[in-house]
Amino acid sequence: MKPMHAQAGDRLVVRRHRVGEPDRTAEILETRGDGGGPPYVVRWSDGHVSLMFPGSDAFLEHQSGAGSTA
Repeated sequence: MKPMHAQAGDRLVVRRHRVGEPDRTAEILETRGDGGGPPYVVRWSDGHVSLMFPGSDAFLEHQSGAGSTA
């Protein structure tokens, strides 16, 4: 698996776990790992702020719209 590299403003998307559930999205506020790696401080779409270590069910949408990294 390719490591994630994000920057503030990128969007983290976590795929749904059950049929009928929506994907969860969050804005990356801060990266705490080396070179933009996790963990990330994120603001979820409901306004909740948390520290996140993304799993294999997550991907990034870079703010430039250049693609995603899994």
